[in-house]
Amino acid sequence: MLKKINIVPRWIIFLLDIGVASCSFLLAFMVKQNLALTGFAWESVLSTLFLLVITNGLVFTSIKTYAGIVRYTGMQDAIRIAVSIFVSSALLFLFSKLSYNYREAFILDNVIIILYASFAFLSMLSYRMGVKFLFAYAKNYKMVKKNVVIFGAGEAGVATKRVLEHDTHNNISLLAFIDDDRKKNNKVLDGIPIINFSELNKLVQEQEVDELVIASFTITPQRKNDIVDFCLDHDIKVLNVPAYSKWSEGKFNSKQLQNVKIEDLLERDPIVINNQQIRSQIKGKRVLVTGAAGSIGSEIVRQLIAYAPELIILCDQAETPLHSLELELQEKKHFVNCIPFLADITSEQRMEDLFNQFKPHYVYHAAAYKHVPMMELCPSEAVKNNVLGTKLMADLSVKHYVERFVMVSTDKAVNPTNVMGASKRLAEIYVQGLSKEIANATKFITTRFGNVLGSNGSVINRFKHQIEKGGPVTVTHPNITRYFMTIPEACQLVLEAGSMGNGGEIFVFDMGQPVTIADLAKKMIRLYGYIPNIDIDITYSGLRPGEKLYEELLNDAENTLNTYHEKIMIAKVREVAMQDIEAKFNQFRTLVNTSKNENELVALMKALVPEFISNNSVFESLDGNAKVVGLD
Repeated sequence: MLKKINIVPRWIIFLLDIGVASCSFLLAFMVKQNLALTGFAWESVLSTLFLLVITNGLVFTSIKTYAGIVRYTGMQDAIRIAVSIFVSSALLFLFSKLSYNYREAFILDNVIIILYASFAFLSMLSYRMGVKFLFAYAKNYKMVKKNVVIFGAGEAGVATKRVLEHDTHNNISLLAFIDDDRKKNNKVLDGIPIINFSELNKLVQEQEVDELVIASFTITPQRKNDIVDFCLDHDIKVLNVPAYSKWSEGKFNSKQLQNVKIEDLLERDPIVINNQQIRSQIKGKRVLVTGAAGSIGSEIVRQLIAYAPELIILCDQAETPLHSLELELQEKKHFVNCIPFLADITSEQRMEDLFNQFKPHYVYHAAAYKHVPMMELCPSEAVKNNVLGTKLMADLSVKHYVERFVMVSTDKAVNPTNVMGASKRLAEIYVQGLSKEIANATKFITTRFGNVLGSNGSVINRFKHQIEKGGPVTVTHPNITRYFMTIPEACQLVLEAGSMGNGGEIFVFDMGQPVTIADLAKKMIRLYGYIPNIDIDITYSGLRPGEKLYEELLNDAENTLNTYHEKIMIAKVREVAMQDIEAKFNQFRTLVNTSKNENELVALMKALVPEFISNNSVFESLDGNAKVVGLD
């Protein structure tokens, strides 16, 4: 019933305040009289009460004590009431001094004024708080109480407490703050005890905990994983406070509290890059990004903007994603000119036009076909785009005196077991070969890393879709593992490696520890609140064509050299002379344009990349053949 009551008009609150203040004066007077109702002049009491009503009417109107909504009374309302009572008491005190000759007509001694001020403040605040708690009770009495703990006893933790207290859709009981800072342990924050994380187990045994809210922006990825693992083991839902950048005027609301995502748990400690060196190279330069509308390409563009290039050319053949990126960049209202260039990197004339028109100083080559099973079905497209497309971009970079050419490669290029990986290894070989040519002024740099979280076609996105549909979640093999890195982190390292390279290097990134995909699927299911193989089934479909159980970042015959950045290393690979490969790369063009037999194409790939051994593929029959058509 109380939920249906509309907000009371202000004039009613005003009259209530006047009435409460008047009753507070009468109570103060009676306390002064030791609660005796005889032996004083009622005319003086009434005249004083009339003066009080007039004074309070003017003060309450000026300060607007009635402005707040009673059911949401807070600190601002308490301050407003305190100021109004102080002002009215000061005016009454001043009047008592100025009307000394008429002291018998009014009862305004100092004791009564002090008692009045105390009673009035407490009474006006108390009836508001009473209404507030009455509405809170009416709202919550049919709701199931939800026990919550907050990790982080800092500013974000206090803000989270305020948000939960004002959540009109849940009946929240805050049990404790958790903080790793030992100085805060065994203390109380805003009436709530602060405990150490190790004490959470004891709390869970004593009381049922429904939710844990992570309200710390300095928490390490390892600590976050520890918290989530504990909560999943005890059926506790885990929520994240939004990043401070998403708060509005220093506040956020309960709708912004989100479930912890698997991406949050796969993150690693923030990396530090040499921004000044990158800025000194990029500032005022014209930069071309191929595959600009893709996951990696678009993030490279976003990060490049911070270094103030003169121009960024956004080259991609996907019209809609490129248009979306253009709109996104326009909304950010930065001062870098970003020009979309819709084109296929395998189109010689279109790419020639691009270089002639914009004359880029830097090229970040992220355009590539990347889906292993798809490229296993279409080897000619893998060669056309990943090999010949890269060759064209590299050749044009040399022709137009590009300063640096940074190619984005993949860990699948190491000991490739599929066409896609082999095509990327061939692209690496070609740009390395160009870098050895003394006449070339362009510095060719290759970066090699594994899977990125949230990229288009990522296994994580697929798992999310399957879980939201109710399952099953399909994993290819129970033992398959992959390396993961966030898109921003990968692109930061691409920019850093691109700035440090002297030409010819293949930079490999520290990808951390490999993740078992089956374990990843189980944790994702649990994060959604389901039980693996009970609520959501996990099925194993078998390795797809060209897929292998684990990825490598280095060839068995390779080793690495350290760089000044702990997360970036240089791979030592076998060198290939340009004169040995240029003619064979031209053969690829002939085969792509004329041959209908893709075995010839894949055979040529295996001849140039002898470590390319097909796995679970129709091309396994080509392995071990010493004689390859067109090469003997």
